[in-house]
Amino acid sequence: MALKYAGIEVEHREIALRDKPASMLSVSPKGTVPVLCIDGQVIDQSLDIMHWALSKSDSHHWQRVDDKIASEWIDKNDGPFKMLLDQYKYPNRHPELDPADVLGAVSQLMLEPMERALQSTRYLLGNQMTWVDIAIFPFIRQFAMVNPEQFSTLPFPAIQQWLDQHIQSELFNAVMEKHPTWKD
Repeated sequence: MALKYAGIEVEHREIALRDKPASMLSVSPKGTVPVLCIDGQVIDQSLDIMHWALSKSDSHHWQRVDDKIASEWIDKNDGPFKMLLDQYKYPNRHPELDPADVLGAVSQLMLEPMERALQSTRYLLGNQMTWVDIAIFPFIRQFAMVNPEQFSTLPFPAIQQWLDQHIQSELFNAVMEKHPTWKD
């Protein structure tokens, strides 16, 4: 979404992680996605790609954030929330965990603070969208998609509105086209 927002055209290559093409592994041996290869530079972290794109063009000032607050959201998202999301998405991989306890932990760690933030503003850091919203949005979307019926009944109307706003956005829909799996 940040690349599209910044007006940066890229050749999109959809990768099957079970069958990583040699061309991908030659530029990024760790074999994770996303990988952006541009002008001889390899950027292989989502946040680094976002920041690189925004350094090229940021017409709506997505980068104008309180860095400390932004880091707190990102650290929470990229650390404990991603772990809990994995447990919530794949309960069969974690039979020792009670799904209700995992949902409670997700709610306490991420959803309740998000709901409080979004009750008084349109976005996580205020009334203007920032890169933090775009970075966290895919993970909240994944969470909601695990059990949409259950998600709709959770006491988080501000999050549901924030999520719907992103899902219905022109930007999101512009980047959601399906791509064939890349083969060398």
